[in-house]
Amino acid sequence: MMFELLSKINHVPALDLFIYSTGGMTMAAWGLTNLLREFTDSLSVLVPFKALSTATLIALGANEIVMSRLGHLSPVDPSVNTPFNPPAPPQPGIPQNFLPVSVEDVRGFLDLARDLAGSEQDEGLKSEEAMAGVFSQLAHDVRPMALGNVYRAKEQIKMLTEKLLKLHIPAEGHNRIAPIVETLTRKLFSHDYLIGRKEAKELIGPEVVDAAPKVEAAMMTLYKLYADDMELSSIFNADGALGGNNQKVVIFRRAYLESTDGCYVFKTTQHLQRIQMQPAPNAPPVIGINARQVGDGWEREDS
Repeated sequence: MMFELLSKINHVPALDLFIYSTGGMTMAAWGLTNLLREFTDSLSVLVPFKALSTATLIALGANEIVMSRLGHLSPVDPSVNTPFNPPAPPQPGIPQNFLPVSVEDVRGFLDLARDLAGSEQDEGLKSEEAMAGVFSQLAHDVRPMALGNVYRAKEQIKMLTEKLLKLHIPAEGHNRIAPIVETLTRKLFSHDYLIGRKEAKELIGPEVVDAAPKVEAAMMTLYKLYADDMELSSIFNADGALGGNNQKVVIFRRAYLESTDGCYVFKTTQHLQRIQMQPAPNAPPVIGINARQVGDGWEREDS
């Protein structure tokens, strides 16, 4: 879909990507950024509000990151979710899920053990045997295959961050790259840390620029149109969505991929129905709402 929209624009000297995202698959950033750069000599990423995690990676691959005063980037430490992860607590009627394992959580556990090993109060943790025991406990709680995935994810995110920066930073400026990679992949400690515009300038450098007042006003107006359409500020309430109806089909507009030449919308469609349930024998019936998903995917929508 991105290729289709870009092909209609064709190659241009400068291309702007307006982005709002709270994250996603890290490898998608590498593929999308390279695709965007095939169609332009200079890529700018416009950040009205949140461009977090994978969206931050995409921004790092741009010649210019134009941020509003509300704009935020984030660390790029990923979480790994595989069948080797610890199982989540079972829930009736729901297939087995697995708990995500954060790269930073694993590293934090091992760093904690090392810090304790370096303190005078914890002589017992200073031996190699003790540290082996720490790792053994970690491998007991998180299966070794999952830990292997965590290590691969850690190395991969460092590689991607470095490669994205090298797409536009000339060779004589490559000494800037290692500190940026180290900070974004390790030094900020929490995936939830928000990097505002001022800090982004200090961390990344001249690629981060302030949106001019008129540009910022246009960015925020456009962001609000998308936010209203996707109801980003609303908490979904099934009872309120049904209103006076006993059943209803509702559509959630969850993502947009759009240019002046076309638009794709990711939609989730659910059928809501009020049902009477018997919570326990001899207990009075209660009214519940059954939500059945009947559609989930991208749709072309140009009108």
